Amino acid sequence: MSGPEGPEESVEWLRSLPAHRVVRDLDQWASGQQDPPRTARRLRDDPSLVRHVAQAVQDAHQVFVAPYWPRIEQLTAADRAIRLQQLAEHGVERLLRELNPRYLTWASPVLHVTTASGRDDDVYLVGRGLVLIPTVFGAHYPAYDHPDDGQPWITFPIRDGAQSTVTPAAFTTGALADAPASLRTLLGRTRATVLLAIAEHTACTTSQLAAHTRISLASASEHATVLRNAGLTTLTRHGKLVRHSLTPAGSTLLNSSLAASPPH
Repeated sequence: MSGPEGPEESVEWLRSLPAHRVVRDLDQWASGQQDPPRTARRLRDDPSLVRHVAQAVQDAHQVFVAPYWPRIEQLTAADRAIRLQQLAEHGVERLLRELNPRYLTWASPVLHVTTASGRDDDVYLVGRGLVLIPTVFGAHYPAYDHPDDGQPWITFPIRDGAQSTVTPAAFTTGALADAPASLRTLLGRTRATVLLAIAEHTACTTSQLAAHTRISLASASEHATVLRNAGLTTLTRHGKLVRHSLTPAGSTLLNSSLAASPPH
Protein backbone atom coordinates (compact mmCIF):
# COMPACT_ATOMS: atom_id res chain seq x y z
CA MET A 1 0.00 0.00 0.00
CA SER A 2 1.50 3.31 -1.00
CA GLY A 3 0.61 6.99 -0.70
CA PRO A 4 2.11 10.45 -0.34
CA GLU A 5 5.53 10.41 1.33
CA GLY A 6 5.45 13.84 2.95
CA PRO A 7 3.53 17.10 3.34
CA GLU A 8 4.44 18.47 -0.09
CA GLU A 9 3.52 15.21 -1.80
CA SER A 10 0.25 15.11 0.13
CA VAL A 11 -0.77 18.55 -1.12
CA GLU A 12 0.11 17.67 -4.73
CA TRP A 13 -1.78 14.38 -4.40
CA LEU A 14 -4.83 16.28 -3.12
CA ARG A 15 -4.65 18.78 -5.99
CA SER A 16 -4.52 15.98 -8.55
CA LEU A 17 -7.51 14.01 -7.22
CA PRO A 18 -9.96 13.26 -10.05
CA ALA A 19 -13.51 14.53 -9.59
CA HIS A 20 -15.04 11.05 -9.36
CA ARG A 21 -12.67 10.18 -6.49
CA VAL A 22 -13.64 13.36 -4.58
CA VAL A 23 -17.34 12.57 -4.98
CA ARG A 24 -16.90 8.93 -4.03
CA ASP A 25 -14.86 9.67 -0.89
CA LEU A 26 -17.23 12.43 0.24
CA ASP A 27 -20.25 10.19 -0.28
CA GLN A 28 -18.59 7.45 1.73
CA TRP A 29 -17.71 9.86 4.55
CA ALA A 30 -21.12 11.58 4.56
CA SER A 31 -22.95 8.26 4.82
CA GLY A 32 -21.92 8.09 8.47
CA GLN A 33 -22.79 11.71 9.27
CA GLN A 34 -26.20 12.88 10.45
CA ASP A 35 -25.70 16.43 9.15
CA PRO A 36 -22.65 16.84 6.85
CA PRO A 37 -21.17 20.38 6.89
CA ARG A 38 -22.27 22.77 4.17
CA THR A 39 -18.69 23.03 2.89
CA ALA A 40 -18.59 19.27 2.32
CA ARG A 41 -21.83 19.44 0.35
CA ARG A 42 -20.43 22.29 -1.77
CA LEU A 43 -17.27 20.31 -2.47
CA ARG A 44 -19.32 17.29 -3.45
CA ASP A 45 -21.36 19.41 -5.90
CA ASP A 46 -18.26 21.11 -7.33
CA PRO A 47 -15.22 18.80 -7.02
CA SER A 48 -12.98 21.43 -8.67
CA LEU A 49 -13.02 23.24 -5.31
CA VAL A 50 -10.58 20.59 -4.08
CA ARG A 51 -7.81 22.87 -5.40
CA HIS A 52 -8.83 25.47 -2.83
CA VAL A 53 -8.86 22.79 -0.15
CA ALA A 54 -5.33 21.82 -1.17
CA GLN A 55 -4.17 25.43 -0.86
CA ALA A 56 -5.78 25.72 2.57
CA VAL A 57 -4.04 22.51 3.65
CA GLN A 58 -0.72 23.88 2.41
CA ASP A 59 -1.23 27.20 4.24
CA ALA A 60 -2.25 25.44 7.44
CA HIS A 61 0.76 23.16 7.22
CA GLN A 62 3.14 26.09 6.89
CA VAL A 63 1.70 27.79 9.97
CA PHE A 64 0.80 24.93 12.29
CA VAL A 65 2.96 21.96 11.30
CA ALA A 66 6.13 22.97 9.43
CA PRO A 67 7.79 24.71 12.42
CA TYR A 68 7.47 21.46 14.39
CA TRP A 69 8.12 18.97 11.59
CA PRO A 70 11.70 18.04 12.65
CA ARG A 71 10.39 17.26 16.13
CA ILE A 72 7.51 15.25 14.69
CA GLU A 73 9.95 13.21 12.63
CA GLN A 74 12.02 12.55 15.77
CA LEU A 75 8.99 11.38 17.72
CA THR A 76 7.65 9.10 15.01
CA ALA A 77 11.07 7.59 14.28
CA ALA A 78 11.57 6.84 17.96
CA ASP A 79 8.15 5.28 18.33
CA ARG A 80 8.75 3.14 15.26
CA ALA A 81 12.01 1.84 16.74
CA ILE A 82 10.27 0.90 19.99
CA ARG A 83 7.44 -0.86 18.17
CA LEU A 84 9.91 -2.80 16.00
CA GLN A 85 11.80 -3.80 19.13
CA GLN A 86 8.56 -5.04 20.70
CA LEU A 87 7.81 -7.02 17.56
CA ALA A 88 11.28 -8.55 17.40
CA GLU A 89 11.51 -9.43 21.10
CA HIS A 90 7.91 -10.31 21.99
CA GLY A 91 6.02 -10.88 18.74
CA VAL A 92 2.98 -9.33 17.10
CA GLU A 93 0.69 -10.16 20.05
CA ARG A 94 2.63 -7.85 22.36
CA LEU A 95 2.88 -5.16 19.68
CA LEU A 96 -0.88 -5.03 19.17
CA ARG A 97 -1.66 -5.19 22.89
CA GLU A 98 0.52 -2.16 23.62
CA LEU A 99 -0.41 0.02 20.63
CA ASN A 100 -3.13 1.89 22.52
CA PRO A 101 -4.25 -0.25 25.49
CA ARG A 102 -7.06 2.07 26.58
CA TYR A 103 -8.92 2.03 23.27
CA LEU A 104 -7.52 -0.98 21.40
CA THR A 105 -7.86 -4.51 22.76
CA TRP A 106 -6.28 -7.42 20.96
CA ALA A 107 -7.64 -10.93 21.46
CA SER A 108 -6.52 -13.02 18.49
CA PRO A 109 -7.87 -12.90 15.85
CA VAL A 110 -9.98 -9.84 16.76
CA LEU A 111 -8.93 -6.22 17.38
CA HIS A 112 -11.57 -4.48 19.51
CA VAL A 113 -11.75 -0.70 18.88
CA THR A 114 -13.34 2.08 20.92
CA THR A 115 -13.74 5.36 19.03
CA ALA A 116 -14.07 8.96 20.22
CA SER A 117 -17.85 8.74 19.77
CA GLY A 118 -17.94 5.82 22.17
CA ARG A 119 -18.76 3.32 19.45
CA ASP A 120 -17.25 -0.14 19.80
CA ASP A 121 -16.26 -2.24 16.84
CA ASP A 122 -14.38 -5.44 16.11
CA VAL A 123 -11.80 -5.64 13.33
CA TYR A 124 -11.22 -9.14 11.95
CA LEU A 125 -7.88 -9.23 10.16
CA VAL A 126 -8.34 -12.73 8.64
CA GLY A 127 -4.84 -12.72 7.19
CA ARG A 128 -5.09 -9.33 5.44
CA GLY A 129 -2.48 -7.63 7.61
CA LEU A 130 -2.91 -4.25 9.25
CA VAL A 131 -1.43 -0.84 8.35
CA LEU A 132 -0.39 1.01 11.54
CA ILE A 133 -0.44 4.82 11.31
CA PRO A 134 1.20 6.81 14.14
CA THR A 135 -0.47 10.08 15.16
CA VAL A 136 1.06 13.07 16.94
CA PHE A 137 -1.56 15.73 17.65
CA GLY A 138 -3.25 14.28 20.71
CA ALA A 139 -5.37 11.80 18.75
CA HIS A 140 -5.63 9.19 21.51
CA TYR A 141 -8.82 7.70 20.06
CA PRO A 142 -8.16 5.53 17.01
CA ALA A 143 -9.42 6.15 13.52
CA TYR A 144 -9.67 3.08 11.35
CA ASP A 145 -11.14 1.36 8.33
CA HIS A 146 -11.46 -2.30 7.51
CA PRO A 147 -12.97 -2.55 4.03
CA ASP A 148 -14.15 -5.91 2.76
CA ASP A 149 -12.02 -5.60 -0.37
CA GLY A 150 -8.95 -3.78 0.96
CA GLN A 151 -6.33 -3.71 3.66
CA PRO A 152 -7.39 -2.57 7.14
CA TRP A 153 -5.64 0.41 8.72
CA ILE A 154 -5.73 1.99 12.16
CA THR A 155 -4.14 5.00 13.87
CA PHE A 156 -2.41 4.99 17.23
CA PRO A 157 -0.77 7.72 19.33
CA ILE A 158 3.00 7.76 19.52
CA ARG A 159 4.48 7.20 22.96
CA ASP A 160 4.81 10.25 25.17
CA GLY A 161 8.43 11.27 25.60
CA ALA A 162 9.69 9.28 22.62
CA GLN A 163 12.74 10.72 20.90
CA SER A 164 14.59 10.25 17.67
CA THR A 165 16.00 6.84 16.82
CA VAL A 166 17.27 7.55 13.32
CA THR A 167 20.04 5.07 12.55
CA PRO A 168 22.45 5.58 9.65
CA ALA A 169 22.14 2.69 7.25
CA ALA A 170 25.90 2.57 6.70
CA PHE A 171 26.64 1.24 10.20
CA THR A 172 27.74 -2.33 10.73
CA THR A 173 28.96 -4.10 13.81
CA GLY A 174 32.52 -3.65 12.57
CA ALA A 175 32.15 0.12 12.61
CA LEU A 176 32.23 0.09 16.40
CA ALA A 177 35.77 -1.20 16.42
CA ASP A 178 37.18 1.69 14.45
CA ALA A 179 35.40 5.05 14.63
CA PRO A 180 36.40 7.45 11.83
CA ALA A 181 39.43 9.59 12.66
CA SER A 182 37.46 12.83 12.24
CA LEU A 183 34.91 11.63 14.77
CA ARG A 184 37.60 10.54 17.23
CA THR A 185 39.28 13.93 16.91
CA LEU A 186 36.03 15.77 17.52
CA LEU A 187 34.62 13.67 20.36
CA GLY A 188 37.47 11.55 21.64
CA ARG A 189 37.81 7.81 21.01
CA THR A 190 35.53 6.58 23.81
CA ARG A 191 32.76 9.12 23.23
CA ALA A 192 32.86 8.47 19.48
CA THR A 193 32.51 4.76 20.18
CA VAL A 194 29.57 5.44 22.51
CA LEU A 195 27.86 7.46 19.78
CA LEU A 196 28.42 4.68 17.26
CA ALA A 197 27.10 2.12 19.74
CA ILE A 198 23.91 4.10 20.23
CA ALA A 199 23.47 4.21 16.46
CA GLU A 200 24.17 0.50 16.08
CA HIS A 201 21.94 -0.50 19.01
CA THR A 202 18.97 1.83 18.77
CA ALA A 203 16.98 2.27 22.01
CA CYS A 204 19.61 0.51 24.12
CA THR A 205 19.65 1.00 27.88
CA THR A 206 22.64 2.48 29.71
CA SER A 207 23.62 -1.00 30.93
CA GLN A 208 23.49 -2.34 27.39
CA LEU A 209 25.46 0.66 26.17
CA ALA A 210 28.18 -0.07 28.73
CA ALA A 211 28.31 -3.70 27.63
CA HIS A 212 28.46 -2.83 23.93
CA THR A 213 31.33 -0.38 24.43
CA ARG A 214 33.11 -2.37 27.17
CA ILE A 215 33.21 0.55 29.60
CA SER A 216 31.82 0.98 33.10
CA LEU A 217 28.19 1.84 33.70
CA ALA A 218 29.16 5.20 35.21
CA SER A 219 31.35 6.05 32.22
CA ALA A 220 28.62 5.05 29.75
CA SER A 221 26.14 7.26 31.59
CA GLU A 222 28.57 10.20 31.64
CA HIS A 223 29.37 10.00 27.93
CA ALA A 224 25.72 9.55 27.01
CA THR A 225 24.83 12.64 29.03
CA VAL A 226 27.45 14.74 27.23
CA LEU A 227 26.21 13.53 23.85
CA ARG A 228 22.62 14.26 24.82
CA ASN A 229 23.47 17.77 26.02
CA ALA A 230 25.17 18.35 22.67
CA GLY A 231 21.97 17.42 20.86
CA LEU A 232 23.41 14.27 19.28
CA THR A 233 21.36 11.75 21.26
CA THR A 234 18.13 11.70 23.21
CA LEU A 235 16.40 9.63 25.88
CA THR A 236 13.24 7.58 25.63
CA ARG A 237 11.62 6.49 28.88
CA HIS A 238 10.01 3.07 28.60
CA GLY A 239 8.58 2.18 31.99
CA LYS A 240 11.50 2.24 34.44
CA LEU A 241 14.03 1.89 31.64
CA VAL A 242 15.86 4.75 29.95
CA ARG A 243 16.85 4.12 26.35
CA HIS A 244 19.36 6.02 24.21
CA SER A 245 18.80 6.98 20.57
CA LEU A 246 20.24 9.32 17.96
CA THR A 247 18.81 12.68 16.96
CA PRO A 248 18.85 13.75 13.30
CA ALA A 249 21.91 15.88 14.18
CA GLY A 250 23.70 12.81 15.51
CA SER A 251 22.74 10.83 12.45
CA THR A 252 24.02 13.56 10.14
CA LEU A 253 27.30 13.82 12.02
CA LEU A 254 27.92 10.08 11.86
CA ASN A 255 26.97 9.73 8.22
CA SER A 256 29.21 12.66 7.31
CA SER A 257 32.11 11.18 9.27
CA LEU A 258 31.71 7.79 7.63
CA ALA A 259 31.39 9.31 4.16
CA ALA A 260 34.54 11.40 4.69
CA SER A 261 36.65 8.55 6.09
CA PRO A 262 38.99 6.85 3.60
CA PRO A 263 38.23 3.21 2.70
CA HIS A 264 40.21 0.55 4.54
